[in-house]
Amino acid sequence: MHPVVAIVGATGAVGELMCRVVLERQLPFREIRFLASERSVGKQILFNGQQHTVRALGSEAFKDVDLVLSSTPASVSRQWSPVAALAGATVVDNSSAWRMDSDVPLVVPEVNANAMSRIPKGIVANPNCSTIQMVVALKPLHDIAGIKRIVVSTYQASSGKGATGLADLDAQVRALGTGKPLPPATAHVDHLAGNVLAHDWKPGEDDYSEEEWKMIRETRKIMNDESIQLSATTVRVPVRTGHSESINVEFHKPIDLELARSVLSKAPGIILADKPGIQHAPTPAQCEGKDDVFVGRLRKDPSVPFGLNMWVVADNLRKGAATNAVQIADILIRSGNIKRR
Repeated sequence: MHPVVAIVGATGAVGELMCRVVLERQLPFREIRFLASERSVGKQILFNGQQHTVRALGSEAFKDVDLVLSSTPASVSRQWSPVAALAGATVVDNSSAWRMDSDVPLVVPEVNANAMSRIPKGIVANPNCSTIQMVVALKPLHDIAGIKRIVVSTYQASSGKGATGLADLDAQVRALGTGKPLPPATAHVDHLAGNVLAHDWKPGEDDYSEEEWKMIRETRKIMNDESIQLSATTVRVPVRTGHSESINVEFHKPIDLELARSVLSKAPGIILADKPGIQHAPTPAQCEGKDDVFVGRLRKDPSVPFGLNMWVVADNLRKGAATNAVQIADILIRSGNIKRR
């Protein structure tokens, strides 16, 4: 029998996209519920041609629910995801609340779907958007040559800050275009239009930002390899949707460009956009609205024996959030791995 599904945070940017992806990917369910905070309760959501009323988060909302797709702030997930799991649901959570919990699998389906063979807390975590696209691109290469070290710099879109991030950038671009003073930045640490920002930088451990540490720690957990050395610099750029990454990888074993291209061209979830001899690289605009991870600009790194450079781009709201979560849910349902507790 198909499960009862609840989407938590259904009125947010990622929650709304989850609703769309559920239909696009034909996720099987017999009933679906839409839950959100008190300020959204009573709103109407048009889903599959029918109007649905948004319900309030609460213990009763999870009665008889088998699967939860959750996209809320971490504080909300810490409060309500265990409640949903205790009620018998399996939760796929998009926040940062559970990612590094040793009893919560952190999953990118193309990379480590087998991690869901054990779900002790009834929660599966969706990784950070920048981590997701990087590990999709790197796992096929890791399997044949073993990754020793990664140096990554990100170029992250304003939509990573949600609807407020987009509103911030749009208002600033309009002001720039008309020669008016820029309105105050509300979502980002400073004006983003015509600018590049160190990613929401606040002094943290070893002066790395929280986003940078997410990429480091999540990559090791997903790859199940604590020996991988990784240095990250995360940056916000004036792009609406689509994260880009410049990735330098050093391997333990030899790997030539022909082999790397062959492996990546056959790997799930990847579109290889790389033409030898021609300057060609995928762009955020090209990737918007798509579920794949685009890889281009493959080059040898002449500074180390076994090194490659690559350019990786993906839609941060789809593969970086909603699509990855729905893929996880689909595997759980079709494998029969949703067991009411």
